Amino acid sequence: MGPRLRRALAAVCAASLLAPAAPTARAQNNLPALGDAATEDFGVATERHVGEQIMREIRRDSAYLDDPLLLEYVQGIFAPLVAESRREGHITPDIDSRFAWEAFLVRDRSVNAFALPGGYVGVHLGLIAVTATRDELASVLAHELTHITQRHIARGITSSKRQSMLGMAALLIGIIAASRSNSADAANAVIAGSQAGMIQGQLNFSRDMEREADRIGFQLLAGAGFSPAGMAAMFEKLDQAARLNDNGGYPYLRSHPLTSERIGEARARLGTTPAKPAPGPDGATFEHALAQARARVLMDTRVDALRRWQSLDLARSDITAAQKLGDAYSSALASALLREPARADAALARVQTLLADSSRADARAARWVAMLRSQVLLARGDAASAAAAMTPLASDTSRPVQLMNADVALAGSGNETALRRAAEELQTRVAVHSADATSWATLGRLWARLNEPLRALRAEGESVYALGDLRGAVDRLRAGQRAARPGNASDFIEVSVIDARLRDIQAQLRALMAEQEQQQNQR
Repeated sequence: MGPRLRRALAAVCAASLLAPAAPTARAQNNLPALGDAATEDFGVATERHVGEQIMREIRRDSAYLDDPLLLEYVQGIFAPLVAESRREGHITPDIDSRFAWEAFLVRDRSVNAFALPGGYVGVHLGLIAVTATRDELASVLAHELTHITQRHIARGITSSKRQSMLGMAALLIGIIAASRSNSADAANAVIAGSQAGMIQGQLNFSRDMEREADRIGFQLLAGAGFSPAGMAAMFEKLDQAARLNDNGGYPYLRSHPLTSERIGEARARLGTTPAKPAPGPDGATFEHALAQARARVLMDTRVDALRRWQSLDLARSDITAAQKLGDAYSSALASALLREPARADAALARVQTLLADSSRADARAARWVAMLRSQVLLARGDAASAAAAMTPLASDTSRPVQLMNADVALAGSGNETALRRAAEELQTRVAVHSADATSWATLGRLWARLNEPLRALRAEGESVYALGDLRGAVDRLRAGQRAARPGNASDFIEVSVIDARLRDIQAQLRALMAEQEQQQNQR
């Protein structure tokens, strides 16, 4: 996702944490909810449909990132907020089952997050990299979640009935297409067009909506067990950044300055809502430091950026233990990506020493370190040692561990037992999480190594389908049909599954093409 596309998405449909609030004499703790009434013009089904259209394009963009560890961490913060929003009645039955409630990652250095129609929240790695605590990150997610639950996107469009949500989706898809053409002129033409300007005007959230997102977001933050101070701390950090930086790295700050009233309201709310016991494990400070470290390395993998993070193995003395741990982790990961095993080993040893010297046991942080060690060993081609590094996590059935075990098995010397175990684990996972493109893709490689071509082709098809590439899915499934061996009983079963999926996806493709043609005719 190129810079112009990201700015366009943010301008057109992002729910900005940093949009200005109108001056007020006191904290807005008793505002009426703006999202109580259902929008008639843009119903829940339409909003979800438009969100799926947008996500279909985003998932196919190179900036869309599925890093299992970071994604699990962000979703682990997002899920309690969603649960609290549901408990408080902000997620009503009409949207609960229809919206996705999905947080996703964008590989970008800018400090940004945005909400999309249908329950999707995008989080830039640059945002994770600047947050000092999970409470700060949670405050952003709570704010964006509120824009979704209060239907601010749909209501913003309803306030000006000159353009449908489908028209907005068509514009976004046009921007994405222009960005992929590598033509700055084409992208600028789409963004600067009168239609884009009109829609942007419709979707700039009102000040009342921004105050509501702050107010309800704060309540969600406290009710879900995060520190209420996280929102005020995040506001103050961003305000300071606005004063010190003018390099475009804080896109919302440039277009929507953070006001002193906003910060004052966040401070005033402190102490008004008691927090519940914090979700998740003790010692979350270390885990957040590792998440922050991983995000800052992966947000920019150019050699010069990796060199900068690699240099953090020269330990600073004036920082906390958590910061030292994060620095060493960044150095080890950057060194692994640079294919410099000796430097990676030295930094990894420092990570392990810092964790061992801590006065508290931290199983979550130890898990991150074990997986980093396996990743470092895989980068140097030592699959056997990488497998041994995963031994402490043998009982862990989480997605990151299963995917790492699969990578280790694929990098090995052909141990069929390990390959089949990894394949069966992922097959069970995708049976429940059918939209998991990464698991499907990894599963396809496993079945191919196990000489099961039909299963491999079906998994490849499901992977590209989950990414929104319906034509690619049809191509892979047809290849599966052609690869079937006549008279083979197991192939007959697989082909039956492939045939059924092919018919379903072809029907979806026809419907999508008809819809796109209709949108084109309406322009």
